[in-house]
Amino acid sequence: MTQAALDADVLIIGAGPVGLVAALDLSARGVSTIVVEQREFLQPPNVKCNHVASRTMESFRRLGIAAEVRAAGLPADYPQDVAFRTSLTGIEFARIPIPASGERYTSRTGPDTAWQTPEPPHRINQTFLEPILARHAAQAPGVTLLNRTLFHSLAQDESSVSAVISDLDGSNERTVRARYLIGADGGRSMVRKQIGAKLSGDPVLQHVQSTCIRSAELYERMSADEPRAWGYYTFNQRRLGHVYAIDGRETFLVHTYLSPEEAQTEGSVDRDAAIRAILGVGDDFEYEAVSKEDWIARRLLADRFRSGRVFIAGDASHLWVPFAGFGMNAGIADVLNLTWQLGAHLSGWADEGILDAYEAERRPITEQVSHFAMNHQQKLARPGMPAEIEDATDAGERARAEFGAAVHALNEPQFAAAGLNYGYVYDASPIISYDGAEAPGYTMGTYTPSTVPGCRAPHFVLADGTSFYDRLSDGYTLVARDGHGSPALVAEAERRGIPLVIVEPGDRLLPAEYTAPLTLVRQDQQVVWRGAALDAADAAELCELLRGARVRVAA
Repeated sequence: MTQAALDADVLIIGAGPVGLVAALDLSARGVSTIVVEQREFLQPPNVKCNHVASRTMESFRRLGIAAEVRAAGLPADYPQDVAFRTSLTGIEFARIPIPASGERYTSRTGPDTAWQTPEPPHRINQTFLEPILARHAAQAPGVTLLNRTLFHSLAQDESSVSAVISDLDGSNERTVRARYLIGADGGRSMVRKQIGAKLSGDPVLQHVQSTCIRSAELYERMSADEPRAWGYYTFNQRRLGHVYAIDGRETFLVHTYLSPEEAQTEGSVDRDAAIRAILGVGDDFEYEAVSKEDWIARRLLADRFRSGRVFIAGDASHLWVPFAGFGMNAGIADVLNLTWQLGAHLSGWADEGILDAYEAERRPITEQVSHFAMNHQQKLARPGMPAEIEDATDAGERARAEFGAAVHALNEPQFAAAGLNYGYVYDASPIISYDGAEAPGYTMGTYTPSTVPGCRAPHFVLADGTSFYDRLSDGYTLVARDGHGSPALVAEAERRGIPLVIVEPGDRLLPAEYTAPLTLVRQDQQVVWRGAALDAADAAELCELLRGARVRVAA
């Protein structure tokens, strides 16, 4: 099949956040895409995924949409705190402070405000985020959105992938072709099934009833003296639950967590009674149930993320407890890892072998994160709540103070997840040059900045106030300490067409972790090599590795 017969460079199945970000990133690289989606254009999803992580916001910054995303969702002056209470209208006993979006770049109150990044996290429900992504994708060069379109099957040969699609009613069946295909079609992914990838892990961790409600009077039932919060964790003897503010006015998402015994009997939990127990309101309180979505918390991972020219990303490749939105954020990290590699290859400077790095890098990380999420869920399922938590007594006050300190310590790592944002390491990548140094470990909430190859390059600000990340090229960026350079590396990169820029910030601006004379960083901020000036032979060898020419292409 010739290139002229192709309808696009890349087919993307699914126009959720993962598929739309893939299309936007590929467009920025000059790669054409066709995105196939069943829903109407701009049809918002059910309320879910309330958080955009710092690493995702950094990528949105590069794509030019960070400011628009940060302006959406909750009002600019609405605190994005997490409060721990006996019920939504009950007694508060702990709080994690997180600044409102209007103060996000200036506030130093809260556990994530000292992070070294140009883009802190942002709390926004997917119902607001996804239309922003869709509107930008619709306007992006080289992107074709096929809404109200069904994906049926795929086939691939040595040079292309074809997909059979039709209109939503099954009519107008046709075939579209591209060089590669990305399955971003969710937890029930047909793409995953058609390439024979299998999910395995822990299929049932907890059953959850989720209800989006609307009530203009709910805030009136709460104390006017206490600041609002984005998230509320409620604990009482009747029901454990979570409540998330969606618009800061009248719309809320209520999660009711079922016990194992309740989960065994369908319909055993009265949804309305559970919601009222979580909110702390009686039968006189009126609300509208906007939507209902019951789900099962799982920990599942696909045994492979690729088959030839077909890749899977996001929920198609992994499912876990959706704490703090890290399912969506991990999916976006997946697909941006992949689109960087696809862009490098399709633009001509990288060998097709570079694509082998996708599964080698992302699958181990998503497995680590799935265990972080599962372990956290198991701790939350056994909170050790004191019996007197609602008592208006000295004993009740002491119990709330002790329990509040415990749940604060338990939950701060998921809402200020520095480790999940910055700590993960690609330690077995075929396109990273390792030097034998051991990368530091990380937890959900903590990490140690490092320039060990495979780690995230520590952020710094240049003399003109520019973020180092804003200077990263489409390929690689060489951070040079004072008086150092590598002419041979620059020459070899130029000879192969590898994008390479040099940043010389001055040693006084470099974080202490930049110990080597030279540190090479790729566009996704991961360190790929560090050392001193190279001779021509070593520079040539490194460039061949960086462009994937030393990798066997996966079948």
